[in-house]
Amino acid sequence: MTTELTDQQITSALQGISVPPQPQIMVDLQMEQVMPDPDLKAIARLISQDPGLSGSLLKIVNSPFFGLANRITSIQQAVNLLGVSRVINIVNAQSIRGELTDENIVNLNRFWDSAQDIAMTCMTLAKRIGCVEPDEAYALGLFHNCGIPLMLSRFPYYIEVMEDSYAQDQARIVDIENQRMNTNHAVIGYYTAKSWLLPRHLCEAIASHHNAQQLFLAPGSGDATQKNLLAILKMAEHICQAYRVLGNQKVDHEWNAVGHAILEYVGLSEYDFENLEATCQELTATGEGRYYQD
Repeated sequence: MTTELTDQQITSALQGISVPPQPQIMVDLQMEQVMPDPDLKAIARLISQDPGLSGSLLKIVNSPFFGLANRITSIQQAVNLLGVSRVINIVNAQSIRGELTDENIVNLNRFWDSAQDIAMTCMTLAKRIGCVEPDEAYALGLFHNCGIPLMLSRFPYYIEVMEDSYAQDQARIVDIENQRMNTNHAVIGYYTAKSWLLPRHLCEAIASHHNAQQLFLAPGSGDATQKNLLAILKMAEHICQAYRVLGNQKVDHEWNAVGHAILEYVGLSEYDFENLEATCQELTATGEGRYYQD
């Protein structure tokens, strides 16, 4: 995705899928963000106007990942702790949910849970490993699969295709989607992120997040920024068991193929990674109890 596509190519890639526009609250928040001295009180007032968004912020800031001694109930306190960038990411995620029917929202409950778990785990890994800014890692974790609900809104049978894609051990997940639907959730996620003006390198990472084998196994492939982002993301997906939560599979074929190369790239031993995995799973399971048990 390093070159600009024509309108015709974009239309073909989107396959009739409507990328949701940024909500008005997003525009207002971005206007506040570009001010020399953003007014956190004004941002908190904007957030407070939306009950769903307010609830999401409070749920996140009170999660075990932040390790707060006392529960936060104030939107102002939540904004102060999360920061403007992370607040904007959460608003974007909420707007995708607003595009779906009630039936699809129910069908994708596991997607919402997985996105938040992976985002928090990405942030934790970035803090521990240090190769990616934690807020950028959080944003990638939150949005890397933002094409999934949009695919479901266009293709009612998409969940079946997604599970079949995760079951393959000799093909990329996006290859199966391309065969069945002539597009895939990484492409749709790229255009969504781009339309919301996410940083270019994050858009590129979203587009490439199922190209890990090419990036980490082919000599000299990929730039350092992309590889750092995707290393964090792939570790987080494996820790959060996306292959089970989204793919309904018992084996993480993608991690089995490239995990050793990723750990070597970031300088972690299997033992180091197992310890990180246990720490992150404990944090997430304490907050939501969503991990599958063997």
